Amino acid sequence: MTQVGNVAGDQLRSYIERIEKLEEEKADIATDIREVFAEAKGNGFDVKTMRQIIKLRKMDHSDRDEAEYLLDVYKRALGMAPDADEAEAA
Repeated sequence: MTQVGNVAGDQLRSYIERIEKLEEEKADIATDIREVFAEAKGNGFDVKTMRQIIKLRKMDHSDRDEAEYLLDVYKRALGMAPDADEAEAA
């Protein structure tokens, strides 16, 4: 094992090579994901909406409810959605 200033060169090289291999695999997976999105888009699905759904599915139920509630409150505050009273009257 090569030691330079308290650094084990062989061990460090092993870590670096493992990380590089994982980075390559990550790039391959990212390419695969892009291809699936392209296929979905080709079949008429909206990729932006699909990404939002994936993001929501990653959240736990309470965090998702809170995010949706805050989005609704902000939209109402900006006049982008009817107030709750107006929505009930309709």
